Amino acid sequence: MMKRLLIFIGLISFGIISYAQNLEQKIDSINQQISSYQGKINILKTGKESLMLAYLRTQIKTYGLPKLEEGDTLIEHKAMMLVYSEKHEQAKWVAHIISTEILDGGEGRSNDFRVDPLVKTGSAEEKDYFIKKTVNGKKQYEGFGYDRGHLAPSADFKWSKQALSESYFYSNMSPQLATFNREGWAKLEGLLRNYVYENKVPLFVVTGPVLTDDLSPILKSKNQVSVPKFFFKIAYDKQNSKAICFLVPHKELDYPIEYYAISIDSAEAFTGIDFFANLNDSIETLIEAETEYKPFLPQKGRSDIVPIRDLPKNCVNTVQARKFVGTNKKVKVCGTVVSTHKSKKGHVFINLDKSFPNQIFSITIWGSNMVNFSYKPESELTGKRICVTGKVIDYKGTPSMYIENEKQIKFLDSKKK
Repeated sequence: MMKRLLIFIGLISFGIISYAQNLEQKIDSINQQISSYQGKINILKTGKESLMLAYLRTQIKTYGLPKLEEGDTLIEHKAMMLVYSEKHEQAKWVAHIISTEILDGGEGRSNDFRVDPLVKTGSAEEKDYFIKKTVNGKKQYEGFGYDRGHLAPSADFKWSKQALSESYFYSNMSPQLATFNREGWAKLEGLLRNYVYENKVPLFVVTGPVLTDDLSPILKSKNQVSVPKFFFKIAYDKQNSKAICFLVPHKELDYPIEYYAISIDSAEAFTGIDFFANLNDSIETLIEAETEYKPFLPQKGRSDIVPIRDLPKNCVNTVQARKFVGTNKKVKVCGTVVSTHKSKKGHVFINLDKSFPNQIFSITIWGSNMVNFSYKPESELTGKRICVTGKVIDYKGTPSMYIENEKQIKFLDSKKK
């Protein structure tokens, strides 16, 4: 009996082992197929990337280039084109396309800064921005006070390892103050990428420093790289015939980035560059006169207004108000009411120029003071340009003002006083 039981157990064990081996073989077979398919997918991805790069170069040449001036040499990389200024040791402009491929792109920063081999006169290099030394086996850096600021940002090419790497050529760099490069300039770059994300369309972009004869160089730089006073970035949505230009002073930016939006015509007058010179004349005329920046803002920010430029006498706008925080001085602050909210307790909260969560100046009317108003401020003020008088305080990082009665509020462009 015991012998039969042992034989039976042995047969079962053998069956289990055989079954397990069979499963293992099937798993190995599937893994081989996956590996084979993955290899084919990688080949297809590489082929697609090459085709996309070739397509983008054709598109840039056809629609995106500024006019070449006498002495200009067009330098063509895989996903960007530029004209280099030997005098200033940086590009006059860089043209590229923010492709919808970035929606699925996953390449990270390569940080492989290097000389551009296509600049025959020699591009800027590492020693134009800092000196690297080795002391006691440790690397030490002596900076010259400027970031290597991308003109065509690397994040615009995160779908292509080749294109992203080429964005680190020194021909694509301009010296930029850290507060400018990492804050205001970065916001502008992100603004255009966000447009591509939200609208699912590519953008033609031309970026550059404003190069003039009066620019000072970085004295410690090997090639005496000029430090620009202004930068421009121009975007063109060919599919929807929309365009905008941003002319930005090279400093820490006080204002929201849309404050610096101008027409391409104005940028051409300022820089002397003829942008989008290959476009049909009627299309070029139409888009280059455009000054409407709101289509390029995120959906949630399109109700926002640029801080008032044409201020009444002895008034400040919502950005300038910040310098009066905590001074205990009465100030007249002017702006456009973009949002209001009345709480359950009857308090009214008002934002000028930019709405929550990006507010730059807010007003509070406590419920106990509502009896001092002959109108409903939460509805009457919406969309109006107003000036409010009072002391500017800080409320959770936002310049704010408490209003106690309607005499503290004056309406601009209105009969209501």
